[in-house]
Amino acid sequence: MIKAIEKVIDLGDGRSIVIETGKLAKQADGAVVVRMGNTYLLATVVSAQEAKPGTDFMPLTVEYKEKYAAVGRFPGGFLKREGRASDYEILISRLIDRALRPLFPDDYHADTFVTVTLISADKESTPDALAGLAASAALAVSDIPFNGPISEVRVARINGKLTVNPTASELKGADLDIIVAASFDNIMMVEGEMQEVSEAELLEAMKFAHDAIKIQCKAQIELAELLGKTTKREYCHENNDEELREKVWKETYDKAYAVARKANPNKHERLNDFDAVVKEFIENNYAGVEEDEIPSDLIKQYYHDVEKEAVRRLMLDDNIRLDGRKMDEIRPIWAEIDCLPGPHGSAIFTRGETQSLTTVTLGTKVDEKLIDDVLNRTTDKFLLHYNFPPFSTNEAKPYRGVGRREIGHGNLALRALKPMMPEDTPYVIRVVSDILESNGSSSMATVCAGTLALMDAGVPIKRPVSGIAMGLITDTKSDKFVVLSDILGDEDHLGDMDFKVTGTEKGITATQMDIKVEGLSYEILEKALKQAREGRLHILGKITDTIAQPRSDYKPHAPRIETVRIPKEMIGAVIGPGGKIIQEIQATTGTVISVTEEAQFGIVSVAADNKEAIDKAMARINAIVAIPEVGKIYNGKVKSIVPFGAFVEILPGKDGLLHISEIDWKRVEKTEDVLKEGEMIDVKLIEIDSKSGKLKLSRKVLIPREEK
Repeated sequence: MIKAIEKVIDLGDGRSIVIETGKLAKQADGAVVVRMGNTYLLATVVSAQEAKPGTDFMPLTVEYKEKYAAVGRFPGGFLKREGRASDYEILISRLIDRALRPLFPDDYHADTFVTVTLISADKESTPDALAGLAASAALAVSDIPFNGPISEVRVARINGKLTVNPTASELKGADLDIIVAASFDNIMMVEGEMQEVSEAELLEAMKFAHDAIKIQCKAQIELAELLGKTTKREYCHENNDEELREKVWKETYDKAYAVARKANPNKHERLNDFDAVVKEFIENNYAGVEEDEIPSDLIKQYYHDVEKEAVRRLMLDDNIRLDGRKMDEIRPIWAEIDCLPGPHGSAIFTRGETQSLTTVTLGTKVDEKLIDDVLNRTTDKFLLHYNFPPFSTNEAKPYRGVGRREIGHGNLALRALKPMMPEDTPYVIRVVSDILESNGSSSMATVCAGTLALMDAGVPIKRPVSGIAMGLITDTKSDKFVVLSDILGDEDHLGDMDFKVTGTEKGITATQMDIKVEGLSYEILEKALKQAREGRLHILGKITDTIAQPRSDYKPHAPRIETVRIPKEMIGAVIGPGGKIIQEIQATTGTVISVTEEAQFGIVSVAADNKEAIDKAMARINAIVAIPEVGKIYNGKVKSIVPFGAFVEILPGKDGLLHISEIDWKRVEKTEDVLKEGEMIDVKLIEIDSKSGKLKLSRKVLIPREEK
């Protein structure tokens, strides 16, 4: 039996995380198993020895996969095997990717694959909080160049106390839930949701997470030293021409700076002006040279560095942004609600050159999303979908469906709005954001448009939510920095930070931060959060100027839903054998009915387009669950006639005996002389047999008795 090499990380509360290597997947460049409780993650990393020709970026692929066998379950579907990645797996893959990618050397371009697989799981130790650690540890024990290690932890605040990697049970009571990735020295990534916390509380949680991460980074360093894997492979993935680099900088920098200084708010005109500079350089220096002999790739690479430096110096030295705004200035905003007649709620939110058209659809229980993940089998009543078609950025290419980025952006917007959703709504709510224009902060436009559309639909959200994306430009040669509010796409691409913050007037509801530089101080983060709050509140004012609070009622064409609570033992009676009763009620009343269990009761929801249909269905349901009362008069249907009387249905499924002697004060020889099957008659319940529960009815007590 092969013995693995282990490193134990003590969490200080009786729990520990174990990193082991040398036992599984030994042909990978690096492989570890990270375990906590009965949760085991296998992380592997493989990188090609050489970069593919023409590759000038880091081709990193991160895959997080969960095996159903990890919890002793069969996958669903006909094939009974794992299929394409779920949204949850994609979101965890993105968390890992965003933490790792900035730490690969800029000139390393070999195909690199990081795979993290859940091979065993328990219900308490959540794997998403361990996946980043596992991926980094696999890189640490490999020879792949990587400026790590990093780790990721979850921090939650439960009953006012911050906890690292809480159990799934503990997490249910948290009012702050974030995952933080960091190296030993710097925070790299933050993502999470919270219940309207302050900027100071969020910053405190980030610091708390970083303290825990430092311990995990140290453990990885010690493990690599133990294995003798501190030396990384040599590589040469870029062909450089220093003379050409110097020439490009000398001849294009001032021109690129002049383009940036024009502060043109039109993205495409600005892009054309920047492109004209490099085209002019090529025309001036390579006139008459065959196209395939021009080092176009190197020129564009060097010019990109020129453009980046020009834009950054403009902001650092002259306090001028690409579109002419001040550092804390928000782009012009206009918003509109009720812009589409068909959806149950709709809104347009436009900020500068970023625009979201968002709709809200209200549905019933049958519209709930079924989730069948490895660790989570449930339904979801609140859905948010984000779509980013190519035309939104003037790209001439087909739309191939939803990608990882869209799933990630939609999830962030959902987490931003979810804390403000009503807890007792009977509706399933779907918000769809279609990005029609994009120049930065489209996910934050989705949050703002989502708030507007929900209020337009009459959904009673607790408070409006707005969102803003913050940026950062730092000077590597000094301590100088500028924080940017409401960043453009170029400012995101050329800057050092993308920090998205959403919230209400009371506090933050969600955040997502990606940092691309080392040495980011908490002073900078504090300033960014303060500036973000000012921007959020400004945007919130624009939202409430459009609609101050949710409509008092839903749109006329929205479905109406009413609920009634019934005894749990009556659920079967409402549904009927094989669903016969409930299906018949739906068919005859034109409603959609759902029944769920809640504690000792059944909750029956009835939905329809009009109140009359709901009332009819409710009357039928109330009659089914009604308990017969002695002394009460019922209008019942004669179900059958027998020699000794008739059976009358006084309530759905509840028949009573009307004895022949109780039909009339006069002597009745034959029941059929007085009654007919199917006839509706008034009867009074005079007795319920204490042993059998049989009902005894009387008709004659309702008829005046003739005096003799």
